Amino acid sequence: MSTNKEQNADHNFEAIESTLSKSEQFIEKNQTKITIVVGTILAIVGLYIAYQKFIKAPKEKEALAQMFVAEQYFEVDSFKLALNGDGNYPGFSKIIDQYGSTKAGNLAKYYAGVSYIKLKEYDKAIDLLQDFSTSDEMLSAIAIGCIGDAYTEKNDLKNAVEYYSKAADKTDNKFSTPIYLMKLGRVYEHLSDFKNALNTYQRIKDNYAQTQEGRQIEKYITRVKLSM
Repeated sequence: MSTNKEQNADHNFEAIESTLSKSEQFIEKNQTKITIVVGTILAIVGLYIAYQKFIKAPKEKEALAQMFVAEQYFEVDSFKLALNGDGNYPGFSKIIDQYGSTKAGNLAKYYAGVSYIKLKEYDKAIDLLQDFSTSDEMLSAIAIGCIGDAYTEKNDLKNAVEYYSKAADKTDNKFSTPIYLMKLGRVYEHLSDFKNALNTYQRIKDNYAQTQEGRQIEKYITRVKLSM
């Protein structure tokens, strides 16, 4: 019995030793390739760190500084100056071109999109707002809702329904959700889709009664019911 255990142990040891030997042979045979692969990975990591520290971070800071004046024009509804600059400072369009890969450049797409809506250039607005991305769910909902506004102004009500629905469902809150539900309900009415209009208005009544939209929703519900 003891002899069998010893034999099994010897066999297992030999198997392990054989495996290790094969691994050593593989490493020795492919040492150059392995060294190149490891070196390449380390070089890529080093380049990424250097890019983040010496290129992206300064570029991000520069983009934010460049955008400051454009934001001021935006806040006072000077949308052409906000987009195109004033000759001394760039507008959102140039910032997008030069710093589009930065967070500031991405945010400039939102500002520019809203500016184009105000200037009635809806296709440009839609393109920019669709290209804008953010992890902030509230801002994301607003940007999506703005796309719905642009489609409404284009009288493309089917696409308006799609984007108002997305905006309303993006995040559940008492600020943006009832606003986009109200817009959605009114578009349904224009499409004579009174069943969906009623369901949408009922959502406001049931869930957002204390909001501005909720306090006036009863008249919309009554109007839709009379139209059915």
